[in-house]
Formats: sequence, C-alpha cells, structure tokens
Amino acid sequence: MHFLALAVDYDGTIAENGSVPPEVCASLAALKHSGRKLLLITGRELQALKHHFAQLSLFDLVVAENGALLYDPTTDTEELIADPASTELVGRLREKGVSPLSVGRSVVATWHPFEEAVISTIRELGLELQISFNKDAIMILPSCVNKASGLSAALSRLGICELNVVGVGDAENDHAFLALCGCAAAVSNAIESIKARADICLTQDHGRGVCELIERLLQQDAALGKIERIGLQLGQTDDERPVWLPPGSVLLIIGNSGCGKSSYVTWLTERMVQARQDFCIIDPEGDYLCLEDAVTVGGLTTPPTTEESLRLLLQARLNVVVSTLALDPPARVQLFGELLPFIPRLRSTSGRPYWLIVDEAHYMLPQRAVWPLGFLANMGAIIVALDFDQVCPALLEGVDMLVTLGSTARELVQRFAHHTQRTCPAFPAHPPGLEPVCLWDLHQGEAVVLLEQLQPHQKHHRHSGKYAAGNVGAWRAFYFPALGKHASNLTEFLSALAQLDARAFGEHRRAGDFSNWFREVIRDDVLANKTRLIENDDAVSIQVALEQISRLVQSRYHLEQVDAPGAAPVTAPTHE
Repeated sequence: MHFLALAVDYDGTIAENGSVPPEVCASLAALKHSGRKLLLITGRELQALKHHFAQLSLFDLVVAENGALLYDPTTDTEELIADPASTELVGRLREKGVSPLSVGRSVVATWHPFEEAVISTIRELGLELQISFNKDAIMILPSCVNKASGLSAALSRLGICELNVVGVGDAENDHAFLALCGCAAAVSNAIESIKARADICLTQDHGRGVCELIERLLQQDAALGKIERIGLQLGQTDDERPVWLPPGSVLLIIGNSGCGKSSYVTWLTERMVQARQDFCIIDPEGDYLCLEDAVTVGGLTTPPTTEESLRLLLQARLNVVVSTLALDPPARVQLFGELLPFIPRLRSTSGRPYWLIVDEAHYMLPQRAVWPLGFLANMGAIIVALDFDQVCPALLEGVDMLVTLGSTARELVQRFAHHTQRTCPAFPAHPPGLEPVCLWDLHQGEAVVLLEQLQPHQKHHRHSGKYAAGNVGAWRAFYFPALGKHASNLTEFLSALAQLDARAFGEHRRAGDFSNWFREVIRDDVLANKTRLIENDDAVSIQVALEQISRLVQSRYHLEQVDAPGAAPVTAPTHE
C-alpha cells in the first residue's frame, strides 16, 4: 500500500452548507477500515466544528484554524502549534466596526468586504501577520502558519511521509496543503486555481466527489498519483524526454568496475532530495561517506550498529547512509539481515525510507544467499552490482527495471534477458564511441531506452573509503623500493611518503609514479592531474612538492597529516 492517509478539507469539500451527509461518513469509514489514516484539515475553529460535526472520531487527527491547532479526537486533547490570536488586532478591528468577527485560539476571521480594513489595521499596528482567503472568508494568522504547516505537524505525530498522503480540497487556503501531498485532488465545485494545480479533478462536487476519490484510491492506490510527483526520475533520453521509476519498484543497476554506477546513484540521490523522498543507503565500500543531505552510521574505522541505524531510520525527513566498511564480510551480511526485515515494516506504516539503496550488492545479497521470492516487493529498492550473476536469484525475480552502464551495457542486457528467459529487447542506434546507459522496463518495454550520462552536482569520490583505509590488492599496491615497502591504501601511501629521502622522492617524481598510481589504481583523474602538474613543475622544490602531494591526498580523502613514520590516523568525514 503506497498511499497511507487521506487528508480532507471540511467546508466545500466533505461538507455542503456546513453539514456532512451520512453516505460521506460511511465512505470515510470504509477508507479507514482499509488501514489508512484520516486527517481533517479545516479553517474552522474547533468548537464550531464540534458543534456542526459530531463524527470527528472518524479522524485520527484534526488540523483546525487553518493550521494553528492540532486536535486528537481519541483523547479529546488539543495543541496550539502557533502563536495566540493578537488581542491588539482584535480590539482595533472591533473599534473599526468589523463585524462579524470570529476569534479562535490563533486565527482571527471575518468576511468580505472587510479586506481593506484588515490590511490597513495590520499595517497600522506593525504586526507580522498573514491573510488567507477561503472564498468570502478572510483569515488572519501568524506568519508561516497555514494548512500545510498544520498537516506537516500532524504527519510528524503519525510518522507518515507526506508523499504517501492524498489530499482533497476546494478553496484558496487549500493550495499549500495540497502541494505538500503526494497526490492532490479537487472536487468539481473547487475554484479554478485549485483545479489547475490538482493531479485529479473529480467529476462530483462536495462529499460526492470525496466518495468518488475514496473509491478510486481503494482500487488504484499508487496508480492514482502522477509519476512526476511520486516517482523517481532516472534520467532523460537524447530528445530530453524524462524517464521515471514508479514508487515501490525494484531497480537493478549493473556495470563493469569504473563505469560510473556510484556517480549515477549519487545523481539519483540528488533527485530524491529534490522530490522529498527519504533514502537509506547500505554502503559497503565507503562510496557515500561524504554524501550531501545525509547522515552516516559507521565510518572508515567505526563499525555501524543495528540499533543506531534503526534509530536514525525512525526519524522523519532524514536520509541515512549505513557504512559497513569497517565490518568484515560476515558481519556485513549479519547487519543487513537484521535491518532488512525492519525496513518494509517501517515503510508500510510510514512510507520511509522511500528508497532503499544497496550498493555493491554482492556483499549483502550474494549469489548463495537464501531469500524468499518477492522479499523486496513494494519496498522501493535500488540494487547496484557488477553483474546480475553475483546476487541471489530471488532478487532477480523481483526486478522491475534494469539499468546497465559502461562498455558492456548492451551485452549485460542481452545476458540478463537470456538468464531470466525473456525475449531480448531491441536496441536503438547510438552515436559511435559513446558508452550508452541502457534502461529496460521489464514489464512494459519491448525495447531498450538509451539515457544521457548525467553527472551529479556533488563530486563523487569513488570507493573513497576502500582507497583510504582498505586494500587495493598486492599486485596494485604502490611499491617504494627505497623503503622496501608496499602501500595498499592511501593511508599507508602517506605514511611511506613521509619517510622518503629527497633522492628517492625525486626518482618517483621524474617517472610520474605518483600520478600514474592515482590514475590507474585509485582511478581518481582529478587527483592524478593535479599531482602530474606538481611532478612536472621543476621550479617546485622536492620538499614543497612532497608537501603539496600529501595535502592533496589528505584533503581529498579526509585523512590527517602524517608528520612522522608510522600509520596515519584516519578520520571519518563529518556531516553537519
């Protein structure tokens, strides 16, 4: 179930002439019986609402006074979540003969034609207040208080992501809360500006329109919403047509080492942030230690814990990176096995995390792992691997979309089709010399779609954790003949570099050994290019060149200065 709650306006939406028909209450009750939450979002004062509508117990929470007051019908408790009404304003308006004048806990309301009187009074008193219109009603509230702020407070209490909410309204003061929801609907009697911005324009008016919406929601669920609002953009074609991943889908990203998988995932996380879609990344190699807009559990030398990971995942509007770099392979699998059953349960009640990203999936979901078919169903998962034959077979059965990158992109699609006993899709032509990004919709597409290779805004440091503190392997380690030592990572490299004498450093410098290793083994062209400039600059002394190269590595991979022989301490990057 994608949509977990329905948020409805009162006057002009479920209510006509101030009253709610019994059939509308029955429809609301049916929706609640489906396991979804119900929220009432109204500009009315609470006492007036209670007087006119005896069925408030249908709702899990009520947002009254246009976002200023939160009411729990179960406990009959209310919470003012805005500043109280201005007594100065009320007194001056009464002096000017503004009538009728309604004063709530926070809202002050009147009706047309007193707009000018309200505006001039606020200006005279020098107050920081805002005016909201509801057809002929004029509501005065503290700044930044509206139905959206009230809905946000209600959803925080319920622990539900706003993208998993359907909203329906009819008037000017409904714009803000409808824009917050994952799907916005307008009853047929709504004003034109509401209809213009709604995802769904209902054919019926007032409560009859809400009944129509509920029937469609129960039948269609996620299909009710617009993909542009609740889906994830995967990229665009060469003719600039965007391609979307529906919510709850499983995307498999595969490609050879160094083809750009992690950069592509980084780009996807930037799209998630823009779309307000929370994510959780399981990061075995330290690729995402410096990812923007996310907090990290674990680091280069600090292992993550299940408890801390779960604590962060329970927090709304928080993107979490679980870095397992400091764990050995069995411990990584154990941690993932503890987290994975929890995540779908959390998502079924809150909608979070909107996406689960598993990088280097052969660590967490190896080919020999035993998971039931459909274990990722409706979770919203992005799985990244070198090849599909390295991950467990149960995963492949649940894949909805396939993205392949690099020089073997076409071959990987063909092999995947053969392995899963599907008809191989057709491939469009692409310019020679360009490595395509191939996307295959396994449910809809008979042909592969080619995507442009888009780069993330933030600089991605490929396998920064592995290269900083891991092991590149005996055959790829940097060898220092003068010391008789091998450096298996950048930490060991800096330690050895600090011990070199001028002659030995000069020999490596003239041969371009440092920049070549950075380019060919660390696969960091930026670091390699900057180092090559230092190597080739004869005007720079040996001591200065050594210091410059050391600082480049330290700043780029978040390593501390090495001043003496011995291993350099490693610090994990902070997220502020």
